[in-house]
Amino acid sequence: MKYLKFAPHLVEKILIGEKVSTWRLFDDKDLTLGDELAFINKETSEEFGTAKITELKIKTLGTVTDEDYFGQEKYPSDEEMYKNLRKYYGDNVSENTEVKIINFDFKPI
Repeated sequence: MKYLKFAPHLVEKILIGEKVSTWRLFDDKDLTLGDELAFINKETSEEFGTAKITELKIKTLGTVTDEDYFGQEKYPSDEEMYKNLRKYYGDNVSENTEVKIINFDFKPI
């Protein structure tokens, strides 16, 4: 089974149903529609639930629209979005970087 890791503050949002989408850059897991996933707390390495990918869109960060933020934390500006994503993915993040926008059905453990 494929897995996705989440920062602790995002784990809480997933558990209460506020976060139902995630963005992934430089996908090394070859995530596809219908994949079953284990969700892992990045800080503790504990599994906190499973999910199934119900919708998947691929686009560049420069073409992301307000609609793409559904179930995803919204950034106050594009500059803040790039700054935050570079913390996770490194300095190569730009408007031309491909993003997988993943909607999921989550089941807690």
